[in-house]
Amino acid sequence: MNSFINNERAERRARSYENESAALIQEGGYISPTPNLWEDILIGVVLKKPILLKGPSGSGKTKLAQSISHYFNQPMHSVNCSVDLDAESLLGFKTINVRDGQSIIEFVEGPVVRAMKEGHILYIDEINMAKPETLPILHSVLDHRRMLTNPFTGEVIHAHPNFTVLAAINEGYVGTSPMNEALKNRFISFSIPYLSGEQLHKIIQSLFPEADTILVETIMNINEDLKKQVMNGLLAEEAASVRSLLDAIALAEHMPVRRAIQYAIAEKLEDRMERKLIMELVETWVK
Repeated sequence: MNSFINNERAERRARSYENESAALIQEGGYISPTPNLWEDILIGVVLKKPILLKGPSGSGKTKLAQSISHYFNQPMHSVNCSVDLDAESLLGFKTINVRDGQSIIEFVEGPVVRAMKEGHILYIDEINMAKPETLPILHSVLDHRRMLTNPFTGEVIHAHPNFTVLAAINEGYVGTSPMNEALKNRFISFSIPYLSGEQLHKIIQSLFPEADTILVETIMNINEDLKKQVMNGLLAEEAASVRSLLDAIALAEHMPVRRAIQYAIAEKLEDRMERKLIMELVETWVK
């Protein structure tokens, strides 16, 4: 790891946090599928660039974000986007509290405001699930200004030097919409592919050290076949999800492989023919 990253890491890890914030520091464990991906993303973080992680469901985008939090020992606030996401969900809201018999209006800070003020990581998951008119409020947060005028309080907030923005996107999924260019251009974008081969085997070994070797090899072979069918356009991308694969192994330690694959992978797909294809692939490996 180059000194540019190491120096920033040492500075960020030197900070201490109260219990509430310390609880937001995530667990690591992400393994990069390509030689330079992890380090290149860290360079973007150190340069204070908003990072956009693009990839299919289950490719490890959230685990990557959590691993950045772990690497820098930095609390992470998560925003899960949906069509119901509004400015209050991002910035906070006003509420009435009673103190000493008097009603006072107080502002409860949301994840964006807290992360900016305290120098934490802001992770925006499935950012293209949000309504396009909601996110422009973050434009000044994401560009060189790194500031925000809170529309609810009038407060002008300048981001702490360690403030980091990570966002994740599943392109082409039902319910998503293309990011507008003004928003997309504020990010540095990285494609996050599925793990395969030795890296995937390493994760499986760390999570399931007692798993039967033949079982692991069988499910990995099935996963390779699923990925080929995804690339051929015969299966949806989620059929090759690493998350689903790990679920299948966990189940297969306690039940037949056929049922484990059915519950963890096949039944998640909407298309009946795709579910049938998955189970046919399983039959080629499980006698």
